[in-house]
Amino acid sequence: MATIQLEDGALQVDARIVAEGLRVDASLVQERMREGKITSLCERGVDEDDGRYRLTFFSESRLLRLVVDESGKVVERSAIDFAGRPLPDSARKPGG
Repeated sequence: MATIQLEDGALQVDARIVAEGLRVDASLVQERMREGKITSLCERGVDEDDGRYRLTFFSESRLLRLVVDESGKVVERSAIDFAGRPLPDSARKPGG
């Protein structure tokens, strides 16, 4: 089963989760991350969102967003497909 784990303050996301959301083969996820073709952003919740994390993964034309609780359970999931067009700058992480 694909999982998300929080260990020592770091989130580990199974490549199958990212692959499914970005519609790529799981075997390509790490390679594309090293190449900068898949990037990510992790945001830690505050106040009423304390204990939650928002993970956003960006590919060339798709965005995957997951909100997970402190146990690693996905509580929200969304994806945007830009139909083969590049992601607009406004959809990318700052500096990405």
